Amino acid sequence: MEHIDEFLKKHNITEVEAIIPDMAGTARGKIIPRSKFESGESMRLPQAVMVQTVTGDYPADGSLTGVTDPDMVCVPDPSTIRLIPWAVDPTAQVIHDCVHFDGTPVAISPRRVLRQVLDKYAAKGWKPVVAPELEFFLVDMNRDPDLPLQPPIGRTGRPETGRQAYSIDAVNEFDPLFEDIYEYCDVQELEVDTLIHEVGAAQMEINFLHGDALNLADRVFLFKRTVREAALRHKMYATFMAKPMENEPGSAMHVHQSLVDAETGRNLFTGSDGEATSLFHGYIAGLQKYTPALMPIFAPYINSYRRLSRFMAAPINVQWGYDNRTVGFRIPHSAPAARRIENRIPGVDCNPYLAIAATLAAGYLGMTQRLEPTPPLASDGYALAYQLPRNLEEGLTLMAACEPLADMFGEKFVKAFLALKETEYEAFFRVISSWERKHLLLHV
Repeated sequence: MEHIDEFLKKHNITEVEAIIPDMAGTARGKIIPRSKFESGESMRLPQAVMVQTVTGDYPADGSLTGVTDPDMVCVPDPSTIRLIPWAVDPTAQVIHDCVHFDGTPVAISPRRVLRQVLDKYAAKGWKPVVAPELEFFLVDMNRDPDLPLQPPIGRTGRPETGRQAYSIDAVNEFDPLFEDIYEYCDVQELEVDTLIHEVGAAQMEINFLHGDALNLADRVFLFKRTVREAALRHKMYATFMAKPMENEPGSAMHVHQSLVDAETGRNLFTGSDGEATSLFHGYIAGLQKYTPALMPIFAPYINSYRRLSRFMAAPINVQWGYDNRTVGFRIPHSAPAARRIENRIPGVDCNPYLAIAATLAAGYLGMTQRLEPTPPLASDGYALAYQLPRNLEEGLTLMAACEPLADMFGEKFVKAFLALKETEYEAFFRVISSWERKHLLLHV
């Protein structure tokens, strides 16, 4: 806590936002006066916060968190304290870990799930290194959810038309916004790297520098909040929906990952001869075997599966290949010391803690079970059959039946996560869409 006290004094902080990431990856918590935060009084939240759906509902099974709706204790992680650059008064934000009153971790906390997977790596003397890439759309303010989204107005006074992949001029249309985003990220030490224009109209991508998995998950969690806030200040929305617009590509969170020796830092995907190792191939095989059962994490909503379609810059199977963007797992061209795997399957709507935990869990299982991958694909992956679940319901069935994932994440988490997703699915299923009214009302 000494680091936190010094930070609060150095920046003359008046308030602290004490936050935790929930199952959706959004921030829950409390805004606390500095004096109360410094008093050492622990923040408490109901454990049920962890199983609140995106609609604000809860699974009917009250035993997921305890039938008496108990509290959990939220413990600040000193390494996560940062300024909130858009706050009017000097305000800090601190990410908290969730524990029971006896100090044991809350098993259904997404941050805990990632820590649990990383502990398994540490026991082997391994350290994963990750680098996420986040795609997102800028859209005009949309106050009526029944209306389709539209690209926002840029500096020219006109919305973007057509597709402007990698266009510098198209990015420059929103220079004032991106200046704020980079400034906000610098203040928070989020260490974002490259900015590019993606395929869709007003679709952008920002890459992160590679590093520690938990630290990167924290930074992605804060980054999404930062981009949404900056966009609002420029009279537009930033959306991390996987498929926000009907005729545009979806948005992904590609995760580059490699494995190093915890003591020496040597890349364990490359041998002394410069060739790929058995760990590299086992990692890929684990991704291939377990990804279908991990889809509720990589694609957590009904909307997520609209992105995963042929010829729309998103994978449809678990093939892998060298510098092949039509498959689920791409091996970028690199020097042997930088050999890594890019998981192209997760949507940007995922919880970063859970998505990183899931991709690492699959790789870990593949390495420890000594699995062998299929041969690398050098042709068009879209010419092959679908190997991923086509909808959330199918993904939930596969996840529920996969015992190795329950061992990796903990049975309590898997049970709670499945219950939450099933509750969201049922809520969606009750909605009658405009498509149904348009095509069925007078024609069936």
